[in-house]
Amino acid sequence: MRGARDVSPARRDVRSHLAALSAVPALAMGLSAAAQAQVPHPWQMGLQAPHSSVQSEMQSLNTFVLWIIIAIAAFVAGLLLYVIFRFNHKRNPVPSRTSHNTVIEILWTTVPVLILIVIAIPSFRLVYYQDRATHPDLTVKVTAHQWYWEYNYPDQDGLDFQSYMIPEKQLKPEQRALRQLAVDNPLVVPVGKSVRILLTSGDVLHSFFIPSLGVQRYAIPGRMIETWFDVDKPGDYYGECNQICGINHDGMSIQVHAVSQADYAQWLKDAKARFSETLPRRTARVQLAASR
Repeated sequence: MRGARDVSPARRDVRSHLAALSAVPALAMGLSAAAQAQVPHPWQMGLQAPHSSVQSEMQSLNTFVLWIIIAIAAFVAGLLLYVIFRFNHKRNPVPSRTSHNTVIEILWTTVPVLILIVIAIPSFRLVYYQDRATHPDLTVKVTAHQWYWEYNYPDQDGLDFQSYMIPEKQLKPEQRALRQLAVDNPLVVPVGKSVRILLTSGDVLHSFFIPSLGVQRYAIPGRMIETWFDVDKPGDYYGECNQICGINHDGMSIQVHAVSQADYAQWLKDAKARFSETLPRRTARVQLAASR
């Protein structure tokens, strides 16, 4: 006689199917959250959708240069096909002995220079455009540490807090699709406002990189580097440090949470109470690797 805990194969199959079905809603929630967030998606072709003025300008320049590259590639390919057909051995049994052609020499020197000038003008304009905020609405000082981010709002009574990646074992079901991207304390900014970022590092070289907002700046110890962005609609925008800054480099996730002006004002009120200087400050989570 089988023991009381023995289960027939048929019942085991039913239970496994029920367990799989029960996990579907949580998985769907996670995929929905990832779909709404500005993150890379499987089989994605091209750049992430732009959600800031800087990133829109970047993608316009990228498209402009891409068409120039396509035109050059098509011209060179067509020229090669013409040469192969027009100057093959059968059509030209006696090859030409021409060694120099003044017109060709001038053309293949001046045309590339003109192409580079056409590309350089909008490139330089974009470099200066994204360099500094002209009339920022708020300032955030970002300090990179091994391996977390520290956000300080100097215009808000020195509001200061730290942001850590949530270890995989601590993710909620709806966060599973955002593995190594979700953080405990995101950077919160209002929609439609110019946000000036003052970036530095407390130890080694890091990088503040948010693709959909057009932000890419190095964090260098002893230096303060400025950049800016604005966000065109509420949502979550994700990035990471793309410098190899140590063993837990993959744990330096960035999450920007954009909200309306009213929600931002309420968040400031709650954050000042939550991250009060009277509360104990956490130190760097050096045991992050062990917790994953």
